Amino acid sequence: MLQHGAHKAMEDIYLRYWEDVLDAAYKRVRDEEIAQDICQEIFISLWENRANIQLKGPLIAYFLGAVKYRVINYFRSSQLKEKHKEDLRLLICGETELSAAQGLILKELHQEVEEAIQELPEKMRIIFSMSRQEEKSIREISEELDLSAQTVKNQISSALKVMKKRLSYLLLLFIFILFI
Repeated sequence: MLQHGAHKAMEDIYLRYWEDVLDAAYKRVRDEEIAQDICQEIFISLWENRANIQLKGPLIAYFLGAVKYRVINYFRSSQLKEKHKEDLRLLICGETELSAAQGLILKELHQEVEEAIQELPEKMRIIFSMSRQEEKSIREISEELDLSAQTVKNQISSALKVMKKRLSYLLLLFIFILFI
């Protein structure tokens, strides 16, 4: 039924197995939020690939295998992020020189941040730019735009959430470095 797009079949599978999948992921990563993300990704992948999946055994075996591979990918990604964070720390501290390729990457990252800022809603973009690029305080922004300080805080917070979703973890670090 799932292979034919039956939503009820997907719902039944989810209700029956989500706790097992979440528990298996949590036992491996020891972080509730990451385990939830892995669980969600597995069920989304099941739904998206439902027409092509050929199961040869119990469904729980499929899920446990999926958890295993998602966790491996998570740790590979985490190691890469840690390496980038260390490279960034060295760069900030001036302990390393920029190669031409690194300079180009930094320029591309800066351009991507600018594009993400331009995609923000107009009011949010103005407030975010005043805060980060013009280095104005919340009070200065609220007075200049005739808004409450809380509105300015909310807009900055919302902009940061949008930026975080739009950009990877590494790019988020560059936002703070480039605009603070």
